[in-house]
Amino acid sequence: MWIGTLSLDLLLGDVHSLKEKRSVVRPIVAELRRRFALSVAETGHLDLHRRAEIGMAVVAADRTHCVEVLRACEQLVAGRPEVEILAARERCLAEDDADGQFRQPVDSTD
Repeated sequence: MWIGTLSLDLLLGDVHSLKEKRSVVRPIVAELRRRFALSVAETGHLDLHRRAEIGMAVVAADRTHCVEVLRACEQLVAGRPEVEILAARERCLAEDDADGQFRQPVDSTD
């Protein structure tokens, strides 16, 4: 199992309020979710009206699929004229790379 994450630091165009920011960011988040079936949310710069950070994650059986999906997400956002990508941080982790420990499954019969 592979876990791929992508964080995009965005500069928004002609935005003068947090309300206008939401009207730009929400459709991007919704389209990423709908088109690629991954987890995505606005994750940073919440109090700035011309900046946004969008984080997304995908789980797949192989690393190649994670990378393909995340690159397609980045291209989709880069193609939007109202935003400019300032930075993109991509990371892929194998199940063995996770820093969690093995635990017993939750018993739902209790």
